[in-house]
Amino acid sequence: MRGHRKKNEHTVRCEAHYNAANINDKLIINLRDISHTMRFLYEGKGSQKRVLIVLDEIGGSIAQRELTERLGIQPGSASEVIAKLESAGCISRTPNETDRRTVDIELTEEGKALAAEAREQRIRRHEQMFSCLSGDEKNQLLSLLEKVNADFERTLRNHKDKHWKEENK
Repeated sequence: MRGHRKKNEHTVRCEAHYNAANINDKLIINLRDISHTMRFLYEGKGSQKRVLIVLDEIGGSIAQRELTERLGIQPGSASEVIAKLESAGCISRTPNETDRRTVDIELTEEGKALAAEAREQRIRRHEQMFSCLSGDEKNQLLSLLEKVNADFERTLRNHKDKHWKEENK
């Protein structure tokens, strides 16, 4: 009973914080909450399902280094996930024919089947996530997010350029 009361008190405090927030803070709170939900649903950048989907999109073999870069994860994390997928019979690793220091990764037939299943799950999650919106609302949300994202990228690029110029005076 005591834990239940604490949870309710926490919820009440969060709601009070949200209600007192200005519009920009409410936007950030909502984007953060959506980000947390998506991270939970996708199991992270280097999840086994994501690796399978990316390999399936490639449609052939890829160097482990390239896969790691494409996933945006650390080489050690990639090695761990790849080793698990190989042990499960989902991928095969073979030395690269032109560079023996490089390992190529490719889906096995079992891996292709699991990748197709993971892709279907992703499609269902995406449909479910936006099922509360009409087609027009989805287009409007997309347009607004693209506008904010483009401005963030422009601001970040200008910040990086300014920082680079200051460092190289």
